Amino acid sequence: MRTNRRAFGKQTLAGVVGGVLSFRERSPAATAVPPIGQTNKPPLSGIKIDHRLNPNPTEEDLAFFKQCGVEYATIWTTIENSNYDYFINTRKLLEKNGIQLLNVGIRNLHGDPAMVLGLPGWQEKFEQYKGYLTNLGKAGIAYTTYAHMANTHIEAYYQTGLATARGGVPTRVFDWEVAKNLPLSHGRVYQEEEIWATFTRFIKEVMPVAEKARVRIGVHPSDPPLPSLGGVPCIFRNFAAYERAMEIARSEYFGVCLCVGTWAEGGQTMGKDVYEALRYFGNGGRLFKVHFRNVDAPLPKFREMFLDEGYVDMYRVMQVLREVNYQGVIMPDHVPGEGLRGINTAYTLGYMRALRSRVYARG
Repeated sequence: MRTNRRAFGKQTLAGVVGGVLSFRERSPAATAVPPIGQTNKPPLSGIKIDHRLNPNPTEEDLAFFKQCGVEYATIWTTIENSNYDYFINTRKLLEKNGIQLLNVGIRNLHGDPAMVLGLPGWQEKFEQYKGYLTNLGKAGIAYTTYAHMANTHIEAYYQTGLATARGGVPTRVFDWEVAKNLPLSHGRVYQEEEIWATFTRFIKEVMPVAEKARVRIGVHPSDPPLPSLGGVPCIFRNFAAYERAMEIARSEYFGVCLCVGTWAEGGQTMGKDVYEALRYFGNGGRLFKVHFRNVDAPLPKFREMFLDEGYVDMYRVMQVLREVNYQGVIMPDHVPGEGLRGINTAYTLGYMRALRSRVYARG
């Protein structure tokens, strides 16, 4: 049975946002941890809800998490915090508040141009990344997301404020007709095999460290999944790219951070639709994390939308995750119009929890 999205959305917003704004709703403390890790807490069976959290969370941040029923946290910070003390202290703080720490990502090492393009300093970045993995493992944090795309921090290719989601909320839009005329992002045109060569070098260096630390690496698809952007090939732009990467890595600690929105951006060019990809990677044990978001259309032009107004059936996405017995997290991503806390984010989290409840209730 297909969910009536409009009615479903109104019910979710009324119930969840009201609870968040009143600061009265409480959720049970989560005790779940990833299947591969070094902590001794028993796993919570099934799909878990994750959300990004400030690197130095306030009481208001933690209250928002608990009241929205968020069970896991993902934190993005800088290289200064890439150490064991920060990781373990943050993890313990969150656990005191009933929240499990899924990952602490380091922006300086995520899609870093030196590593992706082989620029001067890539060796130092590799060593930093290996130290980062070791410290994650020591702190009992068993997962990290990586993106091998040198333009991940360049917002010029997206346009903000020129489009809206429901209710007139500003949202990001990508238009290939605009982006293709922008200057080169890194001074020259790179060849695809150059980027595959740097990826191979990266993986061969870091996977032995990841395995020793028992930290899984989930690779995010290139966003947007074009052949090239700003002169840099987007190698993780389809299903075939992941097959090639799996063959290079040859490790159970290497897998996929599957962004539903990015996969939807690619449309038919991805080789498998998003439901097929989730089923394939889920059944193969390589689906490590899911970014739960939606867009209004595939390339060449798309807007980032609320979950229930994009073209992907998010209820069907949740059904597939249930069918493959996915034990990882799903998290909001690129919520229109705001940052980490607010009405739109609360609506999104409530919608996710309601979808999850529905698929488990159906058995």
